[in-house]
Amino acid sequence: MEREIPITEVGKIRIGQAENASAGTGCTVLISEEGMCAGLDIRGGGPASRDSGLLDPLTAANVVHAVVLGGGSAFGLGAANGVMAYLEEKDIGFDVGVTKVPLVVQSDIFDLTVGDMTVRPDPAMGYEAAKAAMESPNYKDGNFGAGCGATVGKLCGMETCMKSGIGSYCMEIGELRIGALVAVNSLGDIFDHKTGKKIAGLLTEDRKGFRDSLSIMKESIKVHENRFVDNTTIGAVITNAAFNKSQLCKIAGMAHNGFARSIRPVHTSADGDSIYALSVGEVSADQDLVGTLAAEVMSEAITRAIENAESAYGFISASDLK
Repeated sequence: MEREIPITEVGKIRIGQAENASAGTGCTVLISEEGMCAGLDIRGGGPASRDSGLLDPLTAANVVHAVVLGGGSAFGLGAANGVMAYLEEKDIGFDVGVTKVPLVVQSDIFDLTVGDMTVRPDPAMGYEAAKAAMESPNYKDGNFGAGCGATVGKLCGMETCMKSGIGSYCMEIGELRIGALVAVNSLGDIFDHKTGKKIAGLLTEDRKGFRDSLSIMKESIKVHENRFVDNTTIGAVITNAAFNKSQLCKIAGMAHNGFARSIRPVHTSADGDSIYALSVGEVSADQDLVGTLAAEVMSEAITRAIENAESAYGFISASDLK
């Protein structure tokens, strides 16, 4: 029997968030004290990431200790330094004799056109989010953490886009638990994966209704050398099933089917779409089932991000679009 559970109950993982609401940016940190096996699949053309090579099946690292989802584009990648500092203080990391080195990977969205572009996630914010994860977990959907400055429907620029956020969804089937969280910051429009109905995206010029991004793209085959690149949807699938890096990279790839069901267009050269897959348990489960479920929970997490976003920084959210 399938039932919904909170993303915080999927397994041995702690989630903390920090944001600067006035500046419109933040970060979300996922921590495993024991280390978690992880895979990564990047499908967008413009990712901002740190230490993604650790998740290549050919590299030596078997686990990572934290995943950071942040804002600030490449400027925000320094948040991982604060996460590392906190984890080192707590004696968490890979033992190298003289200390323990926390293995931390990170991906960021582009939110520099929201709020104050001079403020980005930094080591202090990363430290704050890591501390929250370990001492007072504070994850919630909406305009928080990496979703603080997220927007969608930006084919025609920021004037007619909509406010998005971070969202999550988790299910339990027998012993198996699998969930997803995602900061939705796309060039494309957002659709409910269950009904096919558009729920957010490119607005009309009067911002009272929707336009269709794909239809507008079809109006001309002219080459766009410098398309608006202020996008990137980033997320993580978390399961208590036991998988290795190679298997998790495949599961992350299958989770991108959830992006494709919910975001159109998606995986463009103007996006940096990236999904981590994380194993935080020892349950035996079929890889193809988990990969299929990964797409399902990812799509639902995208819907939750839209539903829980609040209008901010002059951008309308779905809840306020009449």
